[in-house]
Amino acid sequence: MDLRGKRGLILGIANADSIAYGCARAMRDWGAELAVTYLNTKAEPFVRPLAEQLGCPLILPCDVREPGQLDAVFDAVRGTWGSLDVVVHSIAYAPREDLRRRVVDCSAAGFAQAMDVSCHSFIRCAQLAEPLMKNGGCLLAVTFYGGEKVVAHYNLMGPVKAALEASVRAMAMELGPQGIRVHALSPGPIKTRAASGLDRFDELLDEARQRAPQHMLATIADVGNVAAFLASDAARLLTGNVEYVDAGYHVMG
Repeated sequence: MDLRGKRGLILGIANADSIAYGCARAMRDWGAELAVTYLNTKAEPFVRPLAEQLGCPLILPCDVREPGQLDAVFDAVRGTWGSLDVVVHSIAYAPREDLRRRVVDCSAAGFAQAMDVSCHSFIRCAQLAEPLMKNGGCLLAVTFYGGEKVVAHYNLMGPVKAALEASVRAMAMELGPQGIRVHALSPGPIKTRAASGLDRFDELLDEARQRAPQHMLATIADVGNVAAFLASDAARLLTGNVEYVDAGYHVMG
């Protein structure tokens, strides 16, 4: 399980508590060279020091809602490295007013924006990464159990994550002949900045800890270690999976 010689792009670091940062740190520890993105100028002061500690040669702005920004990131990767081995997509968003509503009450605009940012941007990443993954590669998205079963207060993001997981399976089939593997990482609830937008999130944390067979919550380091393994050649025959990192929470009825 060695990532030396591999190059990865990490999208979605907001701060040191981000799942994307846990993935970046583990992959760097395993020897990968990384490029990192930050959302905007407000986020840059929180992300840039982390990226510099990881020795990233590329630290780039990327708001997938802004036309051309995602393309510019992949153009920079192409110009600097000419190839790519790993993409970690840890981006999700829904307007707060829609996220706090029942699914049946969410607006069409809010649903479309959540789907575009949280799901379709991963598909766009795959399209842009494919020509750079000349010797195969690995694409990783981040999902949650609420995409498979109803989780109280997860609301709009449940259908969105279900679409993301279905997209992972479809892309695994489509990109498999090129040696490109696709997975969704499914951690249990983790207290990140993005998760703080969910209503009564502390209750979700407590419930997950109590119900999980191991009575533990995942950390960003736990998720990062699984991501690094999946990106390695040791996982070369694994693709199209939802990889749970949740102390067994998902097996409980």
